[in-house]
Amino acid sequence: MDFRAFYDEHVALVWRTLFRLGVARADLPDAVQEVFLVAFRKLPEFEGRSKISTWLVGIGYRVASDRRQVAHVRREIGDGPALLARACDRPGPEQLAERRERIALLDELLAELRPEQREVFVMFELEEISGKEIAAIVEAPVKTVFSRLRLAREAFAAAMARRRMAEDPPLDSATGGALARRGQAP
Repeated sequence: MDFRAFYDEHVALVWRTLFRLGVARADLPDAVQEVFLVAFRKLPEFEGRSKISTWLVGIGYRVASDRRQVAHVRREIGDGPALLARACDRPGPEQLAERRERIALLDELLAELRPEQREVFVMFELEEISGKEIAAIVEAPVKTVFSRLRLAREAFAAAMARRRMAEDPPLDSATGGALARRGQAP
């Protein structure tokens, strides 16, 4: 197997997964390299019982977990918005700005989730890995995976609702609602 082609095909998935699992931006290049070193070393043992992408996410999960433990000891917290993945077509500046904002919002909302919930949410909702495969990766019962997923979805929805409320508070009849926000008297 041509490892360069293998790397090129899967690097965006590994990079995105590691970031969304809480690896700090400054640590991403080393973490990505670590995932591919493990994959290269263990590739002869890969039996094909899952997709190669699922296998790589599993390796990434363990690398991210190890790095979060080290970051916790050093009292570091994962940083800012995700790096944009390489795009095949060239969107205009407005589309790029909008995309960056959406990705930044997603990453901020993911950062609010508890790590074990974020891991399951990212794997299931974003990487489309099955509950059974996630259970094998995180070494937990399938019911636990789906319990974490349910809690993660609820926490994600609540964080999104809080964000919407902060951006557009409900009308308040006592203060004139929208008129008061626009600086006009009721």
